[in-house]
Amino acid sequence: MSARHQQLLWLWGGLLAVLLSLLFLPLTAGQRGLALLLVAVVTLAGVWLAQRKSREPLAEEACLNGLPDAPYRLPVVLVCGDTDDWPGEGPVYRTAQGCWLQVAEAALQQTVRQLLGVRPELVSQLAVMACVAPQQHDSRDMLTERLLTLRWQMVQILRDTRRQVPLLLSSRIAAHDVSSPIWQSARVDDGIQVWQEGKVPVSASVWLSQEAASACLHAQILFSAHAHFVSETVLPALVGDNPDMPAARPAVVLYHHVRGLRNQRKHSLWQQFLVSHTTLKEIAGWAPGDDTGAGGLLLPDFILPSLPQGGGTTPRNRMLRPAFCLFTLAVLSALCSSGWNNRQLLHRLSFDISQYQRTPMHDAISRAKAVTTLRADAAFLNGWWRNGEPLRYGLGLYRGEWLRLPVLAAIRSYVPPPQPPRVVKKVITGPQTVRLDSMSLFDSGKYQLKPGSTTVLVNALVGIKAKPGWLIVVSGHTDNTGDNTFNQALSLKRAESVRDWMRDTGDVPESCFAVQGYGESRPIATNDTPEGRAANRRVEISLVPQANACQVPGTHGVTLTGDALKK
Repeated sequence: MSARHQQLLWLWGGLLAVLLSLLFLPLTAGQRGLALLLVAVVTLAGVWLAQRKSREPLAEEACLNGLPDAPYRLPVVLVCGDTDDWPGEGPVYRTAQGCWLQVAEAALQQTVRQLLGVRPELVSQLAVMACVAPQQHDSRDMLTERLLTLRWQMVQILRDTRRQVPLLLSSRIAAHDVSSPIWQSARVDDGIQVWQEGKVPVSASVWLSQEAASACLHAQILFSAHAHFVSETVLPALVGDNPDMPAARPAVVLYHHVRGLRNQRKHSLWQQFLVSHTTLKEIAGWAPGDDTGAGGLLLPDFILPSLPQGGGTTPRNRMLRPAFCLFTLAVLSALCSSGWNNRQLLHRLSFDISQYQRTPMHDAISRAKAVTTLRADAAFLNGWWRNGEPLRYGLGLYRGEWLRLPVLAAIRSYVPPPQPPRVVKKVITGPQTVRLDSMSLFDSGKYQLKPGSTTVLVNALVGIKAKPGWLIVVSGHTDNTGDNTFNQALSLKRAESVRDWMRDTGDVPESCFAVQGYGESRPIATNDTPEGRAANRRVEISLVPQANACQVPGTHGVTLTGDALKK
């Protein structure tokens, strides 16, 4: 499974985890919609970036074809530098202790990126070994430039992998007097060890005690000069002060003495170093330019057990672990959200119940509002009890059934306030206003009743009754013909004539009457037509309630009816 597919799986897994969490988070509808929109945008951007990276052309991956199949736990060492005498036919060389991969210094970072894309599980097992053969270089500046390139590549590898990849520094020289290749490793924690082919690594003191005195002396001189060369020429380029990049400090420095070496230069850096530091052009057992006995590059398998190893997991297992972590995170988030929602529900319902119980009985309005709130709470609790609670309250944390019964009990305890007594209003209605035509009672411009008007008055005033608390109002009206002052006086005189007739005929006290003359000020029709003027010439009689009106001493009230008027 490639890294691009893993990125997509991570992306979709994270999306599912976020969506699962959003179902339980205490968000409003608007907040939930905004969160879903944000998740959709991030998802689309992630898919686009992953597909864009998948379309980017990778460098030649032929060097990775021979890598061991997953799962693989042993170290994988990228070997760069002076590797002209590589022992294998291809770039991948496997041994019982691990796997060696030949790469060019300039392609070191690109190879690591290929591993991240094709075999990301091997990144935790990576190490880098830089091989330096001083006898194959004649320019110190060119060697320093190559080492600075290696240093920059290590910085990039650290940025890409986000982990410190161990760096091994191997320096190799030819010594003809050695019967078999000799390694000497300098480690910070274990000190100096010597390794020979077919033998286990031993400390330098043990090795000196085991070998012949002359051979040990020559080897010790070579090792000392070799170590001096590395510390003076090679290490400054890797660990020296440089404002542009951090130091690439080797975890182990290996000094390798072999019987022969290919491609030796006559004026190599090693020969220049010997001349400048010992005034010798050669050391016994070494002859420049002689390739007799030269063999292939020998790789230090003895150092592999101390390098990082992998867990031996397959790509499927590597994906199952983060998927399980994402799922667990989503479930925990959903549980926490559900717990928070149920806590808020409990708090709100408890507050509503306590608010109802704290409301005084005499405060009927507040108590009615409190019980209305409880009825609303009971409505959705009953709905959830019948149809199931919402998902955001689920996962076995819902306690609404426990809350429903106290809410219903509080509602049942509510006693509505007594209804106020009904107020019966006695509406006393009197007769309608009696309107009499003045021309049927009076002659034009006169206020004396005409003969024969008694019959008109008796028939019209059948419903008019005088009794305590009521006032008989007699008002006269005229049209606008003639002088306004005359019309005012005429209307008053006509009203008084009608009052006098009612008073004298029905034996009604004068306190029961009120006389008003309005003249032409209150027309009920237009005065521009004969019909309108005839309607405006009128006398109106009506009953008006008034306290202490029409009171006759020694009587309970006097009633004037039509029958009395006839007498």
